[in-house]
Amino acid sequence: MTDAIAFSPDDIDAAARTIDGAVLRTPLVEAPRLSAMTGAQVFVKYENLQATNAFKERGALNRLAALSDADRKRGVVTLSAGNHAQALAYHSARLGIPATIVMPRTTPFTKVANTEALGARVVLEGESVGECAAKVAALRETEGLILVHPYDDPKVMAGQGTIGLEMLADRPDLDSLIVPIGGGGLISGITVAATARKSDIEIVGVQTALYPSMPAALAGQQPQCGGDTLAEGIAVKAVSETAVSILGQHDIDVVLVDEAAIERAIYACLVRLKTLAEGAGAAGLAALLTDPARFAGKRVGLVLTGGNIDPRLLSAIAVRALEREDRVVTFQVTLRDRPGELSRVAAVIGREGANILDVSHHRLLLDVPAMGATTEITLETRDGDHAERIRGKLEAEGMLVDRIDPLRQPGD
Repeated sequence: MTDAIAFSPDDIDAAARTIDGAVLRTPLVEAPRLSAMTGAQVFVKYENLQATNAFKERGALNRLAALSDADRKRGVVTLSAGNHAQALAYHSARLGIPATIVMPRTTPFTKVANTEALGARVVLEGESVGECAAKVAALRETEGLILVHPYDDPKVMAGQGTIGLEMLADRPDLDSLIVPIGGGGLISGITVAATARKSDIEIVGVQTALYPSMPAALAGQQPQCGGDTLAEGIAVKAVSETAVSILGQHDIDVVLVDEAAIERAIYACLVRLKTLAEGAGAAGLAALLTDPARFAGKRVGLVLTGGNIDPRLLSAIAVRALEREDRVVTFQVTLRDRPGELSRVAAVIGREGANILDVSHHRLLLDVPAMGATTEITLETRDGDHAERIRGKLEAEGMLVDRIDPLRQPGD
């Protein structure tokens, strides 16, 4: 780490004073239901409660506050997949600073719309945050805009580090902190802040397995990154060199989580914590759920970094989870093609206390008997035993019933 971009615990203390009153001091709350799932004593830092629903406000405001009057008039520019964009747009508008945000074309519509609604100019460019860099450079050259980098900036890193200050102020006895990693700004700030106050605290970084850029950088290797991830907010191919230096100096371990673990964590936040977490925000919990033995018996702080998840994606995740729990099941029922048969099926299901969610009735398919019909019925059930009881009742009525596997592929 060079002197030009270094920051210290004193810088983080100063950042805390700068953002005080303008950024929410989010609660650190014990999560007994997560503790019961994992064997650790879990505490969650709810950064999804910020005005823009993510931690990025801390670093963005700390950087904006350091601008001169002349730079404020020129305006700022950044590249972001969404949360830094919204944070910068929000506080720029509040301070009267023009803001331009360059976002990947793949950014979820929710984040684009929210950023524009906050008053920023949005420019869509490229397929990833990295591909936005050239456009940002061009705007800085042609319009004289000031770069507020989403993670590779000492003021931004110091601002994010205030999360570590608050967590240890609230729970000085924490043994471990689990922190999602995108470009590395958040974990860098938290590492500097937390280790200055508790030298033996364990800090574990988390990245999605599809974008393992930090472990590769720490090993001096080129990362193999790519693919669609639920955690698009941390899908970063090129991490901060400052972050690499800080994590290397403190021997920070970085673990990788797969998409199934992230999906499970998002759902656990929804049903266990009754809160929204985007994929990046749930990455810390995904790591805890993937390897609970590592943290068993420890007091663990999770940073729930953001809650800006697309409602359609959240709906799909919830339905998929219900299918895995046998609370949503689909039966294919073959019956005689005559009046009243479908109502007979519905009557059996009603008597058994299940709710019909969807019905698809087929007569003309070649694999259906000429004198028969096939109906696919999706039901809301209590559990697997309830579903099997319904299947038995339908079969007792002389119907052929097959359970449709929700994981089957088209054409199966």
